[in-house]
Amino acid sequence: MNTIFKALADPKRRQICKILQQGDKSVSELQTNFSTTQEALSHHLKILKSANIVSNRREGQFIYYSLNSPVFEDVMNYILSLYYKHKE
Repeated sequence: MNTIFKALADPKRRQICKILQQGDKSVSELQTNFSTTQEALSHHLKILKSANIVSNRREGQFIYYSLNSPVFEDVMNYILSLYYKHKE
């Protein structure tokens, strides 16, 4: 869980996740939303992937990234459990 929170601590990585909510995107498609290099964006995606927040698939020469929804469900359940414990 710490790896996930650490990965999501960066605003650019949170924005990547928000964009991926709309559907799978390649690095070049994601790059149109940022004023950063493809290498920097790939670095952020690598961190998100290592935290299991995003997954990828190859189609020809392109790699498409998508959100790993079960991980977000786990995070939400964890946060909600903390919230409800605090309210008790």
